[in-house]
Amino acid sequence: MSEIPTDLVDSLLREPSPVVVGHVTPDADCLAAMLALKLGIEHATGRPVRCALPPGSVSQKLAFMLELAPVEVAGADQCRSAERLVVCDTAKRTRMNLPDSLQKDESLPWFIINIDHHASNTMFGRINWVDPDAGSTSELIHRLFVRAEWNITPVVATLLYAGIASDTVGFSLSNTTADTLAAAAGLVRHGADVAFVGDRLWRHRTQNEFELQRIIYDNTRLVASGRIALSTASYEEIVRTGCSAADVDDQVEIPRSLAGAEIVLLFTEGVKGQTRINLRSKSDVGVLELAASLGGGGHFAAAGAVLKMPVSQALEKVLPLAEKYLKKL
Repeated sequence: MSEIPTDLVDSLLREPSPVVVGHVTPDADCLAAMLALKLGIEHATGRPVRCALPPGSVSQKLAFMLELAPVEVAGADQCRSAERLVVCDTAKRTRMNLPDSLQKDESLPWFIINIDHHASNTMFGRINWVDPDAGSTSELIHRLFVRAEWNITPVVATLLYAGIASDTVGFSLSNTTADTLAAAAGLVRHGADVAFVGDRLWRHRTQNEFELQRIIYDNTRLVASGRIALSTASYEEIVRTGCSAADVDDQVEIPRSLAGAEIVLLFTEGVKGQTRINLRSKSDVGVLELAASLGGGGHFAAAGAVLKMPVSQALEKVLPLAEKYLKKL
């Protein structure tokens, strides 16, 4: 368990109008960390905190989190003028979920507070609290609330519990530690609605999301003598379901469910001509090195990358690399 930087809490409270940011296509852990941190800072300072969430950022599945904690969205001008950005669950600066006009602008002199648990984090902040041993960034935010003695309301508890439960896939992965379970138990004691979170994360699909899952199931197959499980969804297939790039996340669990696969790959073209690759491993093989070779990052057993090419080309490029990677190991 890494120590919280001594100046972190003071730095979070010093800026009169900080902007909280997550990564592109935020998952449940990212959103939970952002929203809980926003509520914590607001309660401690009495000042409003904005979040950077460009249009189309949040999936249909995770919209309930914004219903729990409505946000005032920071536009491009507000992000540009902010002195301080608090960045959650984001491995590198270029992955920050900012308005398009700021997405690749690395010249802006922000004071960045970087809170994350990705092993591939590039330490891009002025203050970096990165703990790869934490099961989720939400677990870190819970630790921060306890250290700062901030009020953990039932809403905060429910958000952080959702983030922790999601990133551990219901406390079923190897990133579930005793500290993870202790944090979850503490959040339940503070009023986290376990049944509500379970329903929204795993038993609540719109027809559009269900149709997208159907496509992922139909396109799932085993290759490399069963050692690699993969699936795909082209831009046309995703659009046809009424979904978008924001709705692609935990569908990687579909090919991951196949017995015998050591590496799992999900290729999705949520943006035309751009393929997102979700990588997972089910053994001690690891996928971080493979993701890094594609310009991506993440964790030892869960990583990702983005290639500027359609799904068919990405599959042709990545599958031979994955097979070679397995042979090398």
